[in-house]
This record gives sequence, C-alpha cells and structure tokens, in this order.
Amino acid sequence: MAMHVVMVEPEIPPNTGNVARSCAATGSVLHLVKPLGFSIDDRSLKRAGLDYWPYVDVVVHESLADFLSEYEGKACPETGEPCRMFLATTKGGRKYTDVSFRDGDMILFGRETAGLDRGFIEEQERKHPGCTIRIPMSADTRLRSLNLANSVNIILFEALRQQGFPELK
Repeated sequence: MAMHVVMVEPEIPPNTGNVARSCAATGSVLHLVKPLGFSIDDRSLKRAGLDYWPYVDVVVHESLADFLSEYEGKACPETGEPCRMFLATTKGGRKYTDVSFRDGDMILFGRETAGLDRGFIEEQERKHPGCTIRIPMSADTRLRSLNLANSVNIILFEALRQQGFPELK
C-alpha cells in the first residue's frame, strides 16, 4: 500500500528534503520529475531529509512526459486499477477534502515559484474532469500559496487518514 507524491520540477532543496522525510515516515513513494533545481546529492537536501534518505522510495523521471508515459492510463502498481492522478494547484476545481483518496493515488505538485504549468493543468482537466484539487486559503491576493512541503503534508495526511492510516502506528 502506498500513496505517490510527485514533485514536478522542484526548485528548493529543503522542501524536497522535507517531503522525502514525510514519504519515508508514511511509506509513500516520492517521484521527482526533472529538471530539478538542485542535485539530489546537495548537502541542504540531505540535511532536510536527515538520515531518512535510505528509507525513501524515490523514483526519478527525466521529464513530465516520461512520467506520464509510464503511469497515465496504466495500471496502478498497488491495485491493478488505472492510475488516478490529482493535480494540486491553487486553481484547483475542488477542495482536497472532497476527494475520496485510495491506495496508489498519485498527487502532483508543481514548482515552488510557478506551480504546475497552466496548459498541463487544462489538458489534464479536459481528459480527467475533477482531477485538480486545492487547499482552501484566504482570498487575500497577496498570498499566492502555502509552502510546498506544507502543502504536500496537508494533502498526503488527509489521503492517509481517509484510508485509516494503513500500515502506520
């Protein structure tokens, strides 16, 4: 049983390190989609992940197109059913709490500075209506979004909560 956290072109090493730590603690798979804004060997990345890196199931993809060709429309490794992908974006059509998450779901997060590409979001929403999700927050236009690592944790732990925190004590 595993959730899949997909970081598309992450830029800030400590965010990725913190997400890796959360994935290790929950048994979730971490997908890193290149280009990355850092080397996986970066000292700050390792420091943020502390000694958790050996316990993280990390899959690195050369591009978003490569990631999609491997998973989109294919059978989920955990369930054998078609992979479900949710795009976390401030422009999401529904709240993340309105989704009934299940084992093997993939949650995609974009770059810290720009999020997921708008064209990609629109294309995925046409192909898979309802796949965009958001975290509710203030309508104050000065606040663009939450920290990426925090956003991952909010959604990841809701997905795990819905499933009864499988294999976690």
